[in-house]
Amino acid sequence: MSFRPGKRNLITDVSGLKVGNSDDARLKSGVTAIVCETPAVASVQVLGGAPGTRETDLLAPHNVVEAIDAIALSGGSAFGLDAASGVQAAMREAGRGFEVAGHRVPIVPAAILFDLANGGDKDWGRYPPYRELGFTAAEKAGDTFDVGSHGAGAGALTAGLKGGLGSASTVLPNGITVGALVAVNAVGSVTVGGSRHFWAAPFEIGDEFGGHGLPSPLPPDANEVVTKLGLAKAGANTTIGVVATDAKLSKAAAKRLAIAAHDGFARAIWPAHTPLDGDLVFGLATCRREDVLTLEASIELYAAATATMARAIARGVFAAIHAPGDTMPAWSDRWNP
Repeated sequence: MSFRPGKRNLITDVSGLKVGNSDDARLKSGVTAIVCETPAVASVQVLGGAPGTRETDLLAPHNVVEAIDAIALSGGSAFGLDAASGVQAAMREAGRGFEVAGHRVPIVPAAILFDLANGGDKDWGRYPPYRELGFTAAEKAGDTFDVGSHGAGAGALTAGLKGGLGSASTVLPNGITVGALVAVNAVGSVTVGGSRHFWAAPFEIGDEFGGHGLPSPLPPDANEVVTKLGLAKAGANTTIGVVATDAKLSKAAAKRLAIAAHDGFARAIWPAHTPLDGDLVFGLATCRREDVLTLEASIELYAAATATMARAIARGVFAAIHAPGDTMPAWSDRWNP
């Protein structure tokens, strides 16, 4: 089995998805909107101990709503949950939504990360800006978008390095595409000890995050638990993401896709899924392909979800860039000065 990236190496290689970013350099925060061209089957898996979410209960396989219109990922901690209202407003203006008693209600689940203590100016007055940022992100949704210090990853931090917004895609031998999008703000580290090498290196395709591989031998500090000192408290971290496919999946299978993508967290971040993170993955299926998945094909699909998410995490940190007032260096500041 060989994996190759899609033509953009972005989640939008999955047919039926568009992504938009909106961020504020003064605020050092932003929003990313994932817009489904038609309602997509969706579920979610939360494995962190401090999540911040909206509309995730309806994604349980036993609940009635089968498909969603969009997803909002946002900075801003709990204030950022307003971003979903902005994305929902954009969907409503487009005539999208779940029909109830003659009305259309756009279904926009959301998740947030904590980026309040990253050097940005959070003195926004009475109401936070995330609703408007969410609307703008949805309006800007398209086939291409920027990774690194953009959107929901604009103000993200990891242990010792800036985080960022990452994305990657994988085309399976059977033609099915898997894509991942992630805002990396983990309590842990994405690099092996104090080295430039990414934990996700075994899954790298080409030199998409530098091509440095794993260090040999592993450095003595490879197994040290390094965290964001001073920010390592409940709700002050979190990696949030979306894994998507064009395969035809049920809600239960979309949840299994999200579970598999969490393995990508564990392969790319050390430590992951701590009580201080709100780690979450949404699973999406646009169902554009009619293939009936065999058991073997399902295993390949879930393996690709793991690998693609790991790559997306590394790409987000690799692409982060320095900005005035930053409290941590970008990977490029430290390893490509």
